[in-house]
Amino acid sequence: MKPKADYLFEASWEVCNKVGGIYTVVKSKAYVMKEHYKNYFLIGPYFSKKAMVELNDKEPPEFLKNAFEELKKEGVNCYYGTWDVDGSTNTILIDFQSMIALKNNIKADLWMSEKIDSYISRWDFEEPMIWSWTVGMLLGHIESKLAGKKIVGHFHEWLSGFSIFYLKKINSSIKTVFTTHATMLGRTISGSGGDLYNLLEKINPEQEAYKHDVKDKFLTEKAAANKADIFTTVSEITALEAEKLLGRKPEVILNNGLTMRKFPTIEETSMKHLLTREKIRDFLTFHFFPYYNMDLEHNLIFFIVGRYEFKNKGLDVMIKALGRLNKKLRKEKSNKTISVFFWIPMDVNGVKVEVLENKNYYRHIKNYVQWHSQDILKNIVMDIISSKTPSVKSMFTKSFLKDLEKDFIQFKRSGNPLVLTHNMSDENNNSILKALRVAELDNKESDFVKVVLYPVYLDGNDGMINLSYYDAIAGSHLGLFPSYYEPWGYTPLETAALGVASLTTDLAGFGRFIETKIPNPNDKSRGIYVLKRFNRSEDEVVDDLFKAMYDFTTLTHEQRVKNKVVAKSLANYADWKNFVSNYIEAHNQALEK
Repeated sequence: MKPKADYLFEASWEVCNKVGGIYTVVKSKAYVMKEHYKNYFLIGPYFSKKAMVELNDKEPPEFLKNAFEELKKEGVNCYYGTWDVDGSTNTILIDFQSMIALKNNIKADLWMSEKIDSYISRWDFEEPMIWSWTVGMLLGHIESKLAGKKIVGHFHEWLSGFSIFYLKKINSSIKTVFTTHATMLGRTISGSGGDLYNLLEKINPEQEAYKHDVKDKFLTEKAAANKADIFTTVSEITALEAEKLLGRKPEVILNNGLTMRKFPTIEETSMKHLLTREKIRDFLTFHFFPYYNMDLEHNLIFFIVGRYEFKNKGLDVMIKALGRLNKKLRKEKSNKTISVFFWIPMDVNGVKVEVLENKNYYRHIKNYVQWHSQDILKNIVMDIISSKTPSVKSMFTKSFLKDLEKDFIQFKRSGNPLVLTHNMSDENNNSILKALRVAELDNKESDFVKVVLYPVYLDGNDGMINLSYYDAIAGSHLGLFPSYYEPWGYTPLETAALGVASLTTDLAGFGRFIETKIPNPNDKSRGIYVLKRFNRSEDEVVDDLFKAMYDFTTLTHEQRVKNKVVAKSLANYADWKNFVSNYIEAHNQALEK
């Protein structure tokens, strides 16, 4: 499919401004959009510190330079360059600070034209509102410089939807596409414990928006969805939700993808798994071994990563299923243990002293052995070439063993390993920790499921595991994402792209998409597991999740390797090159309106 637009301007609050998942969407697909559109421009907000890192300044083309000059007369400055992403996409960042004084004027305009109730809105609504309004102003000036050209403006989420209202206000001929990645009201209802999918047919969306105090964002999203020439969303499950809550059925589904050529090959993922798994095992050693030993060669590493949304991310059912798995493995006296990492960033205040001490004692022992490694190696070699069987006495000196004994005494502890690695202000009321206590998962020696709540970003420099997000995933065996509310779900896709088996659900956009692509859905080595959650009770979901995890623990090494290969292969279905045609279709439909 060929694009009909002469110029495409795509606006998102997350261009050069990492806040959430839309940053990944816009950034990762930039190169493929540029391949199809000769004149493709991204528009985002200007924040000096972020722009310094992400934007490479360059001279704007003449039509933009003229539009910038006209906007500057109204007090708004624009910055132009290429975003430091694959494809080096042309990018405009707008400094909207001078417009803050006019925020009440904008609000009044929104009330008069769209009945958006924002009188008592907070800054988290006002800030993107002001920026998005200036995006509309800029596009109005750009349009006057490109007379006779076919122009499409694509706007992501309610945060950029105000641009559509401005363009309609000035009777612009720019065609508009609006994408909601997750409805504001849907996320709020499900996040607060509501049974969203059973409520869709019954609720009054506007009343619910006022009840949950998201009226301003909901009304903006609804107006943008209905005012845009073409309305889109990212998945089948979100399309169903959007139609009921926003009152318009999306014309096009814009699935989220990844640039698969940037991920390692299956051979490379195998090597990466071995290397990064050792770093995770290093952490497991100093975290658990001061209290008791376990066989790390027969330990499987499971993980969940993402925002701290207890119900939306399926943490509630996951912990209950892990509790059942623990009892099952204990009853069977399994030869395997499971280490489960909850890589979920939260507000923390440093690493717990006990964990730091364990790490320091472990490093001291390890460094002491490494310091004497040449002498130990020499003694072993001499024994072998002298036809002797190496023994403790011949390998180690008395002083060496005595020093190690002292270190070992300091290293050992009583009690259980900590579940939480970092200090948090109100950990007794943390939903994850409370649920783990109810499930009796507290890292006793008799537990076969070990749990670690690791509440910091995996940036490769956290001071403990010291692995990046992707490297930590690569070193694991299974990613668990049993989400209740997940419009798309990048994490199971990224996990599969890194050659690691993952579990998603049929309430996640990616889960619904990939379910039809799995060649043998009943095969234990199917690579990606899709948990049935739609119209099913919690007990049924917990039971199925427990069975899926238990089945994974029974796989042979060969079956786990096959899982890696299948997962990696399935991830290729979600390459941006396969999804870009959906974007072109949406833009072309807008031009045909």
